[in-house]
Amino acid sequence: MATTMLSRQAAFVKPTVGASRRASRAQVTVRAAAGSWLPGAKPPSHLEKSSLAGNFGFDPANLGVDPKALSWYQSAELINGRTAMTAVAGILIPSVLTHAGLIDLPAWYEAGKVNDANNGWDYRALLFVQFALSHFVEIKRFQDLKNPGSQAEPGSFFGLEASLKGKEPNYPGGPFDPLGLSDGPQYETYKLKEVKNARLAMVAFLGFVSQYIATGKDPVQNLLDHIASPWTANFTTNGISLPFQSAVTAPFN
Repeated sequence: MATTMLSRQAAFVKPTVGASRRASRAQVTVRAAAGSWLPGAKPPSHLEKSSLAGNFGFDPANLGVDPKALSWYQSAELINGRTAMTAVAGILIPSVLTHAGLIDLPAWYEAGKVNDANNGWDYRALLFVQFALSHFVEIKRFQDLKNPGSQAEPGSFFGLEASLKGKEPNYPGGPFDPLGLSDGPQYETYKLKEVKNARLAMVAFLGFVSQYIATGKDPVQNLLDHIASPWTANFTTNGISLPFQSAVTAPFN
């Protein structure tokens, strides 16, 4: 009987302060496993053991089931991402400097028209030259993707083959890596960072195009307008972002 009473009293003993603090610090953390874009999601079998930079197991359409297709899609993502990073920098930097009063350059969507009006260069001719040069480079890249290292073989590029050897397909190195970052211990880390920034840039460029369609302004001007008047300058007030906006606001106009 005494033992029973003691055990019942012990059950109602107030926990010590230290125990209470330790209990209050208890946390539950949910993290996505390495290689998984969603906590608890199992990556597709064709990506589960893949060492591609930026592989987080996201392929809902199973586009990469074929190893050759996966290699091509990875290459396409890198090239489009690098182009997008260049485009985003080319849009933002001149716009920021122009709004700051340091230079006077047209917005990105007016650059072609301003060039035709003020320079002797025909914009269409300039685009043609760019497409022709890009086509040549893309053919070389495709051949290297099919047969890694083939574009560094003697006689494949006017005696300049050594500069095209690179470390692996899509990562040329050499003159395209003047800081020698691909030769250091952080090479794989830099590859991952590049893919992440490339994906961000592609989304950003899509946003810039959408902003222009909706507002007719560049992203920096849109940001300044929003900061000046957050409630009247946002995606709900441009008349395009919300398809049903005109029907909802019509009775109040």
